[in-house]
This record gives sequence, structure tokens and C-alpha cells, in this order.
Amino acid sequence: MGRSGQSKAQGKGGSKDVGTRSEVTGGQHLNGFLEILVETAHAAGFSQDEVRLNAGIELPGFFRPQKRWDMIVVRGTRLCAALELKSQVGSFGNNFNNRSEEAIGNSTDFWTAFREGRMGKETPWLGYLFFLELAEKSTRPVGLKPGIFPPFEIFEGTSYAQRYAILCERLVLEHKYTRTGLLLSPRGDTGEFAEPNPQLGFHGFVKSFHGHLVGCR
Repeated sequence: MGRSGQSKAQGKGGSKDVGTRSEVTGGQHLNGFLEILVETAHAAGFSQDEVRLNAGIELPGFFRPQKRWDMIVVRGTRLCAALELKSQVGSFGNNFNNRSEEAIGNSTDFWTAFREGRMGKETPWLGYLFFLELAEKSTRPVGLKPGIFPPFEIFEGTSYAQRYAILCERLVLEHKYTRTGLLLSPRGDTGEFAEPNPQLGFHGFVKSFHGHLVGCR
């Protein structure tokens, strides 16, 4: 799997508490990217009270009462955006299916509740940003276990990083999320990250987020 040039996420000090989100490599990766997303919402014209991170981030579900999202943006009684930031360090085999099921389940629950009129009539922007540890075990090909029915050929000879990319691409293809992003970061507080798939890059993620918010007035 090819990797694009590495960059540095310049997160500001004193960023808001991001609750129970785990850090990618022991640094403040998620905090830094979340700070950029907050600044993006402010640049689109939303006030501090309209960009919520800790309080008031519970949204109704259809299969459960509520889900606590990582960030939501509101204007009056309108939900403009909701975001989920997730990360994984190690235990790639054990966690891939769990993270996949979680992402699919959360979006299904969200859109079903929206369909049933629990979050207004205007379609919100739903984002999913995933951070994966950049390591030998996450980027080497992983075998598939034999089964009665074969998996899709696209998964043959793929690494966990590539499988996450396929997941993120298909989450958008199947309208589970408006936009998804996938970033890889090595252990250590270096602030470096790689974007293995240009379609899942952070710049495009932020641009889509900002574009929707500008029109959400």
C-alpha cells in the first residue's frame, strides 16, 4: 500500500477535553485534529455554543435511546453535523471487526432515527474520522480464513490499513456517512501522520465539513 507524504498536525495547546477518546500513539493526535475541526466550524460562522464537544452531544437513536457523538454542530433546533473520531493502536486482528461493526451500526441507528423525524427535516452532515497506528503489523498483508462462501476479491492480500480504507470508502458509497477519513500515525509523540488514500485525506474531510456548514444557516 502506497503512502503519501507525511505531514504534521499542528494542534494548539489547551485544546478542549475530548472525553474518553483514546490517543493514537500516546500524543495529542485526536485533540489536535479535533481542534482543527472546531476552528473550521467557527470559520463557517458557528459560535462556541453551537459547536458542542462535551455537553449536549447525545443524539437520539432508533435501536437505542441515545448515542454520545464526539462532536455535534447545531443552529437553533437544527442539527447541522455530527462527527465520530476513532483510533486503534495494536490488536489489529481483534479490533478490526469490532470497529467495522461499530461504524456501520452507529450510522444505521443515526439515519433510521433521522428518517423517523427525531432530528428535524434538513439532512445533517455525518462524518467518521479514523486513526490507525502505522506499524508493520497494520500494513502487511493478512490472510483470510476459508469459509463456505468466499469473501469479495477486493479483500484478498490486503493489510488491516487497506481494509480500513475499503471500509471507509464503502461507508460513503452506501451513504452511511457523508464523508470519512483515514490517517495512519506511528507510535511516539511525533505529530506525523500519513494519508494512504487521497480520497480519505484530512483536507478533503475538512473541506466537505466546512462546505456543508456554510450552507447550514
